[in-house]
Order: sequence, then structure tokens, then C-alpha cells
Amino acid sequence: MSITAPTAADLPHLRRCVELAREALDADDQPFGSLLVDAAGVVRFEDRNRVSGGDATRHPEFEIARWAADHLSAAERATATVYTSGEHCAMCSAAHAWVGLDRIVYAASTEQLLAWHAEWGVAPAPVAALAIGEVAPGIPVSGPEPALTQEVRALHARAAGITA
Repeated sequence: MSITAPTAADLPHLRRCVELAREALDADDQPFGSLLVDAAGVVRFEDRNRVSGGDATRHPEFEIARWAADHLSAAERATATVYTSGEHCAMCSAAHAWVGLDRIVYAASTEQLLAWHAEWGVAPAPVAALAIGEVAPGIPVSGPEPALTQEVRALHARAAGITA
């Protein structure tokens, strides 16, 4: 599977994901936000991370998969794009593939997040950090988006208690 660069048309959606990630962080959640966009370019659903209540599965990408399964036909899901501030985790990649969603576009990669966490001494997550293609090899993927790297990094630094 090859990973392509996000396009200029992807950038407004990715910027909204970063806004949602900021909203999550401001609400004491981890900084992740995501959108589901249909083939016509209409945002059909958006969410942010909501794990602070104790349910570690409340990732926005997982919520998108659930919402899509309940509200879109298989044909609509097969042409929908998920935009997200951070590359899907293994759980979210699997959910995305199982419900038959199409392309994923992310602002920051798992590799970037792991490097930032290592730099800051953040303990690893309890689940292996796998790239989307390792979990769902048939999903087209675009990312990361260099124009948003510093902004996403700053959100994760704040979440880790790192001050610039």
C-alpha cells in the first residue's frame, strides 16, 4: 500500500480536525478530532476524542465508523473519506475497514506521535501502535500534512504537560 500526500482540497477538512482536537484538549480529552465527508464533499459527521470519562474506545474515528454503519448505505460508505488530526490507531483502522469506509487522510502520523512521545518521556499506549496499512491494507491513505505538523505537535505537547 502506498501513502499519498494530502491534496489542497483536503486541507480545510484537516484544519477542522485540528480545531476539534483543540476542543477535545480544552475539555480534558486527548487531542484528536475527525470528520466524515461524503463523495459530494459534504461533512456528514464530526466528533472529537471523548476518553476522559473512562471509556478508552471513545475515539472520534471509531464513532465515525459506528455512525456511518447506522446512517449510510454500503455504497455511500465506500465513497466516503475520513479526515482526522492523527492517524487511526489499530482499533479505529479495523472499525473503518469493517464498515467499508474509503480513504483516510490524517494531519499527523502514528510515527510522528510516537517520536514526540519518546522525546517527552510519555509512556507507550497499552496497544501496539500500528500504521493503518498494517491493520487495513486495502484502505487508501494520505498523510501526514506538513502544514499542520507544528500545530498538532503543540496540542500533543500540551496534553503531555510539556510547555514550550
